[in-house]
Amino acid sequence: MDNYIKALHIIFVVTWFSGLFYIVRLFIYHCEAQSKEETERKILIAQFKLMEKRLWYGITWPSAVLTIILGSWLYSFNFTFYLQQSWMLLKLIFVGLLFLYHLHCHRIFQELQEDRYSGTSMRLRIFNEIATLLLFAIVFLVVLKSNSGLAWGLLALSILSAIIFSAVYMYKKKREKTNSPKE
Repeated sequence: MDNYIKALHIIFVVTWFSGLFYIVRLFIYHCEAQSKEETERKILIAQFKLMEKRLWYGITWPSAVLTIILGSWLYSFNFTFYLQQSWMLLKLIFVGLLFLYHLHCHRIFQELQEDRYSGTSMRLRIFNEIATLLLFAIVFLVVLKSNSGLAWGLLALSILSAIIFSAVYMYKKKREKTNSPKE
């Protein structure tokens, strides 16, 4: 029975992360639609609001809730064992951070739905990478199940973070160069 619960937990973890990755991309496009001409902007924003709403309430929130319920259920099978495992406690901290990220996405979602979000698409591009970093940290902890493995995982995570943020910065510069008026 617990293998079925574990399989479902993994499936909902995947759909939760998929929803988080895609919702922030939609937020980025939604923000960029703000700079379009009036007619195009109205059409795009209406479409993005609909897509965001369907993704957020139809996939992302249900996946988050089911992930937490099923994960808690799995945790309850061997509560005392897991309580003694430092990797599991650290994993739960990262899952807590992921849920805080989810709640922050919810705030952005609400602000965009109400046409009052003041952030930039660049800020959202950087914000989008936080979920990637949390995914790496959680997977390394679950697979390696050790503090020494965690140290290597965190080193790899740090390197990945530097690469991702450098890529985002280079993308921004390239985009600014492409969009700048020709002399």
